[in-house]
Amino acid sequence: MAKPGPDTIRYGGNTSCVQVTSDAGTLLVIDCGTGAHGLGQHLMKEGPKPVRGHVLISHTHWDHIQGIPFFTPFFIPGNKWDFYAPKGFGESLRETLAGQMEYTYFPITPEAFGAELSYNNLSEGVFRIDDVVIRTRYLNHPALTIAFRIEVDGAVVIYACDHEPHSREAADGVGQLDGQDLAHAEFLRDADLVIHDAQYLASESAGKVGWGHSTVEYTLQVCQSANVKQLAITHHDPLRTDDAIDQVVAKLRESITPAGAIEVFGAAEGMILDYRGTRSSIVEEDTATADQALGSREAIVLLITQDQALLEKMRQSVADEPIFLHARESASVPQTRENEPVAGLILIDGELPAGALALARAIRARPEMATTPILFLGGTEPTLGNFGEHSEWLRAPFSVEYARSRIRTWTMRGAFRWLRASIPENESERLKALRALNLVEASGDERFDRYTRLAAALFDVPYALVSIVDDERQWFKSKYGTEIEQTPRDVSFCAHAIHAPDVMVVNDALTDSRFGDNPTVVGPPNVRFYAGTPLVLPSGHAIGTLCILDDRPREFSDRDRARLADLGGLLEAELSRFAA
Repeated sequence: MAKPGPDTIRYGGNTSCVQVTSDAGTLLVIDCGTGAHGLGQHLMKEGPKPVRGHVLISHTHWDHIQGIPFFTPFFIPGNKWDFYAPKGFGESLRETLAGQMEYTYFPITPEAFGAELSYNNLSEGVFRIDDVVIRTRYLNHPALTIAFRIEVDGAVVIYACDHEPHSREAADGVGQLDGQDLAHAEFLRDADLVIHDAQYLASESAGKVGWGHSTVEYTLQVCQSANVKQLAITHHDPLRTDDAIDQVVAKLRESITPAGAIEVFGAAEGMILDYRGTRSSIVEEDTATADQALGSREAIVLLITQDQALLEKMRQSVADEPIFLHARESASVPQTRENEPVAGLILIDGELPAGALALARAIRARPEMATTPILFLGGTEPTLGNFGEHSEWLRAPFSVEYARSRIRTWTMRGAFRWLRASIPENESERLKALRALNLVEASGDERFDRYTRLAAALFDVPYALVSIVDDERQWFKSKYGTEIEQTPRDVSFCAHAIHAPDVMVVNDALTDSRFGDNPTVVGPPNVRFYAGTPLVLPSGHAIGTLCILDDRPREFSDRDRARLADLGGLLEAELSRFAA
């Protein structure tokens, strides 16, 4: 909450709002709390020219969006602003941000904004705004919350507000970092400045568990362990006066070892900091603004418990989410069957009689579940050890709301990814063999078209392709049922198929962890079934596939595999003539 008054003059009494401007003039506003009112007035005084800017919202709790209705540049025609914020399930980002401007709460609606506003959904990943590279990571808060790692002008500035230690033992800033707390520290690695939530003292944290905020001791520890140069503690507690913040900062500085290893200060209203460096930032692909996959399908969560109270609590946690909760009592390793939906998240009762960690080890031993996220619920295990990278321990007691937040985070973290095929070890030789064929990059060659016609008819599918996997794309020497000439290699099923000598079959792409959120699956042509046989030259190099696709899931027998392989062998003979 905003806390203006005589005791907050030096550090300020507004809720969160930070401006970042690059040398090239790119303007970012991180969070739009009540401090946005003053920032808007400042921007208007800089000149009458239209303002182009970008608002990064860490999460949509009121104290981080209260300034939106009072930010003057939003009302000026000719201005253009983009919103970026984490969006879970349900209503649109615009509806979420505009909720506080409903008639019951506010006299005007978003329709009064004269500026051009656009809205972008964020997940965990990386994206670029002009000359700025921004990396994102989910934080531990009772709402889907994102930290921003901003890389520009050779410097790195990180904003991580609101965040609670994943382990309660980490609150005192003394013990060794483990699991998700260690992963959080790595996100901060080598930053020039980290603006980090530090609302509580360790002595205050016991009564604040589940509220989603850090202690000053934890914040210092994660930043020191990550070799951060400067730390600005922020999100000051409403009960903390200017003098009290001075005392907190002084105590932190005294605890730094070796002395001066990191510079610590309290974030203050109007503070201007300048950072420049020589580091370069490269992002080849946008992985954080995955709008097309949001809400595209129901997430599948497996709960293993014999506790009916815990089962009911978890059902309440996902009641309003597009999540299918499959509960089972058995502590044996869940078996995956062909055509059976694969869980994207596993919840394990931390007090299972057979032992939660023992079950988790057995699950991890299965190759297809080696990285499936595991959320342990309750129990008294002290650390996660080797399970930390893809797991989290939710210590009891925890609320339904807090459980919902963590389930959202883990399902969202894995929901908008697909597995891009790795590059073959012999890639340079493979591409050289492909170039030596001198294939014309155009379809309509009867020598190849007869194979796709035969494949489509033989297997009764709407699509058949002769796909050539090039260095950055796949292009189609022959195509049946589509006018598409090529696709990026990243979305190619065939880029996976060339790695093995046998026919690759995907019975239902939506339930396959490699392809579930592939753009060609969640969008046109909505691939559900795929079968591809690699096309191997006499030199032994696989240059592509003869593949068939369908927009519905289907079975593919051993006899079908043999027939597709035989047809592919005939096509290989055709290709060998080009090689000669």
